[in-house]
Amino acid sequence: MPRVGQVKVSDGERLTDRIAIGVLTSMFPPTLIDEVIQRAGRVEQRHRLLPARVVVYFTLAMCLWADEGYEEVARLLVGGLQHMARWRGD
Repeated sequence: MPRVGQVKVSDGERLTDRIAIGVLTSMFPPTLIDEVIQRAGRVEQRHRLLPARVVVYFTLAMCLWADEGYEEVARLLVGGLQHMARWRGD
């Protein structure tokens, strides 16, 4: 049983996966990602299912987990972002 303030890692999930997502979002905070998207001239003109910021995080996550499939990378990314309150919604 985890102590107060600790998070229990679910079955099949590695602690290193959560750490990698933490490092990813710490090194590339949402404000930086948004600035890069704006400077590249790729600001969203419409709201889509995957916002540009999430696509950038997904691309970076695919580099971290190059041996995993898209679905597993997406699962790791969304799970990590939800844990760190950087992703809201289902």
